[in-house]
Amino acid sequence: MRQLPTIRPLTTVVGSYPAPSWYVTMGQKAYLRDALMVVLKTQELAGVDVISDGEIVRFDPAHSETQGMVDYFLRPLDGMRTRLSAEEIQLFQKESRLRYRKEPAAVVVGRLEAGTLNLLADCSLSRSLTDKPLKFTVTSPYMLAHMVLDRFYGDRHQLAVDIARILSDQVKRLTCEVLQIDEPHLPGHPHDGPFAAEVINIVLDAFSGVKGVHLCFGNYGGQTIQKGFWKDLLPFFDSLKADHLVLEMARRGFQELEVFRDLPPHLSVGCGVVDIKDNEIESPETIARRIEKAVNVLGPERVQWVHPDCGLWMLHRSVADVKLRALVQGRDAFLKAGS
Repeated sequence: MRQLPTIRPLTTVVGSYPAPSWYVTMGQKAYLRDALMVVLKTQELAGVDVISDGEIVRFDPAHSETQGMVDYFLRPLDGMRTRLSAEEIQLFQKESRLRYRKEPAAVVVGRLEAGTLNLLADCSLSRSLTDKPLKFTVTSPYMLAHMVLDRFYGDRHQLAVDIARILSDQVKRLTCEVLQIDEPHLPGHPHDGPFAAEVINIVLDAFSGVKGVHLCFGNYGGQTIQKGFWKDLLPFFDSLKADHLVLEMARRGFQELEVFRDLPPHLSVGCGVVDIKDNEIESPETIARRIEKAVNVLGPERVQWVHPDCGLWMLHRSVADVKLRALVQGRDAFLKAGS
């Protein structure tokens, strides 16, 4: 494992990056290595401290609406059927509380097992292409359990526990420095906090590196799709066995910052200081001011990471690249001003 830089706050990405247009067109796995090299090198040149594979390894043009964050993890599993009847689609729509997905990723027809899911292979490919500290992102088992039509378990909790069991076995072998669990479903359903924390912690416990949990209020078609407040998730945060949170703040504003004063001492905050739902490029000065505001409220010990609000995949590459450079320049300007 590589050591993370000692500078604080560290810059990172939330995960996704816009797939190169030629890779979207070609689509074959034979071009995956080349696409990864583009994504990784772009982040390196921007100066990002902890980079990711851009989630290119899971990108599927047939399911581009969620950058593969659902189908990539569910469809390879044994116990899943991906052929959907019209009746099953209608039943999912009736049972589901999702406005942004009209069909289930799959139908659960038996006890879930890993099948052909192989996170180690995909993580190791990126690891072989960069010497920078690497982050790998995994969708929360709580969210994944809500993306299927269950015709076997009859118990969404047990379904999520089995997904968590599979993911935990996969992440314990990963060759990255940082594991990030993505949970964009819970902010709209904070009453499920104990359920979500239980299954997310199963995955976090299996990883030996730095552990983060990302929460946002949605990024589908560049739109916010959930409503709620961070304060409602404090019990969930208190229960997490994570090292830091990765939070959307630039778009929502910083009015709720004081909520995070009540976090457990071990849990640091990653602040979203780049708005990914807007093509306007923030200046480094704007980003430095956002970091300063967060540090003034929470203290430098709490604000350990800065990053975009969410993934960059819906932006044009020319916009995403400049936003990444502005992120690093803004962090550096903040540090220089305080030195």
